[in-house]
Amino acid sequence: MSRYLLRRMLIAVPSLLGISVVLFTVLALAPGDPFGELATNPNVPPEVGAALRAKFGLDDPVWLRYLHWLVAMLHGDWGFSFVSRMDVDRLILQRLPATLLVIGSSQVLALLVALPVGVLAARRPYSLFDQIANTFAFIGFSLPTFFTGLLFILVFSIYLDWLPFVFRADLAATGWRWYWEEFRQSIMPVAVLGLFQGAAWTRYVRSAVLDVIRLDYVTTARAKGIAESAVITRHVVRNALIPVVTLVALSMPAVFGGAIITEQIFRVPGIGSLLISSILANDTPVIMAVTFVFACLVILFNLLADILYGWLDPRISYR
Repeated sequence: MSRYLLRRMLIAVPSLLGISVVLFTVLALAPGDPFGELATNPNVPPEVGAALRAKFGLDDPVWLRYLHWLVAMLHGDWGFSFVSRMDVDRLILQRLPATLLVIGSSQVLALLVALPVGVLAARRPYSLFDQIANTFAFIGFSLPTFFTGLLFILVFSIYLDWLPFVFRADLAATGWRWYWEEFRQSIMPVAVLGLFQGAAWTRYVRSAVLDVIRLDYVTTARAKGIAESAVITRHVVRNALIPVVTLVALSMPAVFGGAIITEQIFRVPGIGSLLISSILANDTPVIMAVTFVFACLVILFNLLADILYGWLDPRISYR
């Protein structure tokens, strides 16, 4: 396992370098200037704008700017936000807890929905439960998150007045009251993301379990008199989860990207809203840092999926 992990880490290094080159080049060549407003502001002398551009190296060639960025990243310096006037790593760490709360909770909810519903639907294919589950699954992943988010706000915030539709990072409550308010304002964004992902994963779980449940070794296990619950949990679900693990691992970085819309709808002060505001303001260091983190997440979750394969199926060896 250690040799396998070391080899995968060595492969990840050139991959991340290539991704960083492409991202930096595209952002550097994109139209827009973070200090463009200074040039049109009569109250700011031209030499001030020129000094700022020279300080941050915006007039240097693209390859030289990339080398400076890469060296700084290797030393733990993620750059300086032109808009927020603070270090990028501090800015991201301020927004990260809200994103992790919403994303993590939504993925737990999606798995809690997809696994039992998908397995039960596969055990009784074409039954009433299976048809109802498939209908709701199709509806769930056919509706975009911005529509369900607005629908949730309309029903639970406007009509029923049960939940707040604006996520606040500066809650005035303390103690248990703070936890309760944090829970209330997280319900809708977590439900929107979790139910959307759960609906899509339910179809995959059902399909994977159907493929495994008809195999000969499952029939043999039943013929030996093993309890049906043990057959399903130990012999069917464990092997059926291998393609599902691939799906979950590969879709996890996309969930961070998809959460951008949800964070905008509910005003969640997370990474997604930070990326949108940075793009609108041409805040290149923040855009580069966030997109590079997304690229690292893709490689990380691919590695986690490969490790989980060996736990789910002992026949898989790491060589």
